[in-house]
Amino acid sequence: MSNAPSRGGSLKAATIATVLVFGLNGFVFSTWVARIPSVASTLDLDNSQMGGLLLLVAIGSMLALPLAGFVVGKVGTANAVRTGGLICAVGAAIIATALLIVSVPLTGAGLFLFGTGVALWDVSMNIEGADVERRRRQTIMPQFHAAFSGGAFVGALLGAGLAFIGVGLPFHLLVVAACSAVIALLLPKYFLPAAPATPKEHQPEAKSQMFAWKEPRTLMLGLVVLGAALTEGAANDWIAKATVDGLDASPATGSIMFAVFVGAMTAFRFFGGRFIDRYGRVPVLRISLASALAGLLIFVFGPNVWIAGFGAVLWGAGAALGFPMGMSAAADEPERAAARVAVVSTVGYTAFLAGPPLLGFLGDQIGIRNALLAVGVAVLASLLTVNAAREREHSHHASVVEQRNG
Repeated sequence: MSNAPSRGGSLKAATIATVLVFGLNGFVFSTWVARIPSVASTLDLDNSQMGGLLLLVAIGSMLALPLAGFVVGKVGTANAVRTGGLICAVGAAIIATALLIVSVPLTGAGLFLFGTGVALWDVSMNIEGADVERRRRQTIMPQFHAAFSGGAFVGALLGAGLAFIGVGLPFHLLVVAACSAVIALLLPKYFLPAAPATPKEHQPEAKSQMFAWKEPRTLMLGLVVLGAALTEGAANDWIAKATVDGLDASPATGSIMFAVFVGAMTAFRFFGGRFIDRYGRVPVLRISLASALAGLLIFVFGPNVWIAGFGAVLWGAGAALGFPMGMSAAADEPERAAARVAVVSTVGYTAFLAGPPLLGFLGDQIGIRNALLAVGVAVLASLLTVNAAREREHSHHASVVEQRNG
């Protein structure tokens, strides 16, 4: 029996749907992130208090992440994305309501739901993306993440524009929540159908999804993704605020700095696949992480907005490929791809969501711009583990590299 998609028509339709789902996810996420300075101002919170509030996003995500692989196994990636999208929309609506009545506790409740939805949605779409990439037999995971960054870029520009003309964040969030809920329900119908179940006797450790947590390579991939995810998450949460506080810039300029970072990330994710296929994951990872570290240092120590902006470009370019390469590496062996992608996603999203709020507490002591230097330590740790991303013998990445080198 053919494994080709029946509903949705083709692998091409599944690819397009996956791109759009990644893009929508980035747009919804940046709707919140790009206007964090406005939220802090509305609720009258300092960096430490704002960090504590943002930590609720991470708590919701960390509770949902370990369950995401199980949920996908039970209901499929399409229904898991739908569920995550709806939870995100409800969370955004609660945040909007909380800001209207200036309620910190209700904002926290909304952020908790938002984080829960983000976690389920993100892991599910990465598992779907890995499946599409594997069936297409070419490196396209960076392009899926480019769609995420592109959606975030559009959301950041929209946030900057609305902040500049004085449109309130509550109205902004309510409109985005309604639109995203509808789109998140419709797009997954074009996803690939679930692969036929493998008989349990042919599944090593089939009774448990925990086997992947015991594999050294998978855990090392998690460390690679940890540094890349933390540097991306730190920029998402704090680059706008660090620009405002550290360079005495306006909130609109802070949003534009975030857009610069996301724009650089988007561009390098869009074109990165060809470099990975040509040179392999490990060399590209080393260059990427070095660029992220250099850009971070330039942003922190740059004396003005223009030099800091140049640092943001290098930072965004360097942060572009670590996460998608980690997802691809985890999915090298199809029969265990879902569990491994879930593990690497869990590590990555924990760093992405839990790390940046902790920087807020450090920022109260030394300034949020200087606190970003802590991210450099994680990037250095990732550089020590990049060999774990080396292409497996039977992966499509290894085949492409071998053909080019042969």
